[in-house]
Amino acid sequence: MNSLELIRNAENNLYYEFKKIEETAYINQEKILNTFLKYSVRDYHFNTSTGYGYGDLGRDTLESIYADIFNTEDAIVRSQIVSGTHAISACLFGLLKHGDELISIIGSPYDTLGEVIGNKQNHPGTLIDKGIKYKEVALDNNLNPDIKAIVNSISANSKVILIQKSRGYSLRPSLTNIQIKNIINTIKTINSDAIIMVDNCYGEFVETIEPSEVGADIIAGSLIKNPGGGIVPSGGYIAGKKELVDLVSYQLTAPGLGKDLGASLINTRHLYHGLFLAPHTVSQALKGACLLSFILEEYGYSVSPRWNEVRADIVQAITFNNEEEVLAFCQIIQNSSPVDSGVKLEYAEIPGYKDKVVMAAGTFIQGSSIEISCDAPLRKPYTAYLQGGLTYEHCRFVMKNIIDKLL
Repeated sequence: MNSLELIRNAENNLYYEFKKIEETAYINQEKILNTFLKYSVRDYHFNTSTGYGYGDLGRDTLESIYADIFNTEDAIVRSQIVSGTHAISACLFGLLKHGDELISIIGSPYDTLGEVIGNKQNHPGTLIDKGIKYKEVALDNNLNPDIKAIVNSISANSKVILIQKSRGYSLRPSLTNIQIKNIINTIKTINSDAIIMVDNCYGEFVETIEPSEVGADIIAGSLIKNPGGGIVPSGGYIAGKKELVDLVSYQLTAPGLGKDLGASLINTRHLYHGLFLAPHTVSQALKGACLLSFILEEYGYSVSPRWNEVRADIVQAITFNNEEEVLAFCQIIQNSSPVDSGVKLEYAEIPGYKDKVVMAAGTFIQGSSIEISCDAPLRKPYTAYLQGGLTYEHCRFVMKNIIDKLL
């Protein structure tokens, strides 16, 4: 069979998986559309603002829409939040003070967040540098959260419990929201005052519910990932209990000013439009990940998740034999991209990452990982992490090139 015949055969086998993805997308699309109707979105909501941004109706309405969609009391949605790490960092610095304890219950969090915490390399201004206590709970032997160890780690002094939904640069399975619910219920029986914070990056609209609907007190993510639908040029969001969102807003602007300030310097239409498109865009990425997983597993590669396993985010991990194979795979992704297709990739040091990293990202928006992109740290096991896909057709095109040039 040629590459297209292999893809068509895979698609036949993936029929029911694709139908489940489409149904989830519809449920999330209906939720978003009903919220737009509730708030009577008008074209004047798309106007920019200047200066302090007082009375920015488009910004305030969008934040109310986010709060409704994520079933929270309040939300902050700003282009001034430069990344998902920035959104999470703002939450941690806003919620924790000297002497408080932060616990990560999924082992080490994503590399860039480790820099914020300061547990690997304590730069000036990190959480640890500011007197915040930090500990991690290692995963169990099956790479799942170790419930017994989590229970033993929590005390009355535990202020914030951090849960990273996505796998990050790890082969552990991403957490479904039902799993997160069970973890939160366990934590709350030990310390009902602990603040449960979920890093929701890569997980939005993959399921029909969000972590904030199963007990998370506050969540955060990036607008150049799932909720931006592939068209938001920059930004992040935070959603949760009002008193917590207020504290974070004081970290983002200034105490007493909070979310009342912050001009919409870019056309807010992108943020509204991207959110509207997000469920469909996420479904395209998920279909692409399933296709890749199915075919690469057929060729003997170790993939996670497998094509028929439950997905909790858009990330697809593929493990190779050595760094050269990883680089070759990422190069095909780059060469199949609509932007910068001729760029030759190499491992390089990137701010926030402890190892050299190769990143394939021929994206319209720099760093956008809801567009097809792939990155891999230079460490064992040699694993590439692929995510995104604005259209399934692009995912299909990439898969064809992988078959023709690698398999």
